[in-house]
Amino acid sequence: MSLRTLRHWLLRGAFVLLILSIIAFAVFPFYYAIVSSLRTGSELFVPSLWPSRLDLTNYRQIFVQQAFGRNILNSLLVASSVVALSLLLGVTASYALGRVAFRGRTTLLMTILGVSMFPQVAVLSGMFELIRAVGLYDTLPGLILANMVLTLPFTVWVLTTFMRELPKELEEAAFADGASPLLVVRRVFLPLLWPAMVPAGLLAFIVAWNEFLFAFTFALSSDVRTVPVAIALLSGGSSQELPWGPIMAASVVVTVPIIALVLVFQRRIVAGLTAGAVKG
Repeated sequence: MSLRTLRHWLLRGAFVLLILSIIAFAVFPFYYAIVSSLRTGSELFVPSLWPSRLDLTNYRQIFVQQAFGRNILNSLLVASSVVALSLLLGVTASYALGRVAFRGRTTLLMTILGVSMFPQVAVLSGMFELIRAVGLYDTLPGLILANMVLTLPFTVWVLTTFMRELPKELEEAAFADGASPLLVVRRVFLPLLWPAMVPAGLLAFIVAWNEFLFAFTFALSSDVRTVPVAIALLSGGSSQELPWGPIMAASVVVTVPIIALVLVFQRRIVAGLTAGAVKG
């Protein structure tokens, strides 16, 4: 074996080892959460990489003793509504920002992107006053409105970038046939925007599903509580008294659907995020 071949195999082996290390580092916390969710009592504090038995007591407990099913439904309603509104407003805004020439268009787009750079705590007090003023405190519409601050800027930016790359001839031909701008968006651009709308909608769903600070601040009653807040409130006294088993079970329940969605749409996520990055 030549020195060049040996170096090639060593580099490949090092690369594979690096990839496996990254995967193990990323996956291990979730794997250990699954293992912990299958334990009860003192077994939770025994370090072991394998469960001694498949005990589903913690999973039954979170649904029987807690209103966890209602919390999941609340999160699903909030996240789905946020996705629908973000895509609806994002498509119309992307048409205006990507196809209509007007003064200050670039400044407006940069402002929209800049809003997403503010930390949640920076807008928390202002959002609280707004939601209370419109009478949406401790309601699901209030959570939907708050989450729009997090998802809408990113959705508009992704769809605008994709919209700019669509051929102008399609729009000009539609206008020549007498179509209105709204009809052009609905009949011409909307079918072409799906490669960008799928990843933008999925990422908006993930953000709204996992959001904690707004949900903790603007949802007071258990009927409006979402799953991140419900998991955080599964508390006891000291760390030894915390219900770690139910907490791990609840974490697994709310994480598995997100992982499944990401694995199914991973190619579309990458395609949508890189849309318009390379102009050929």
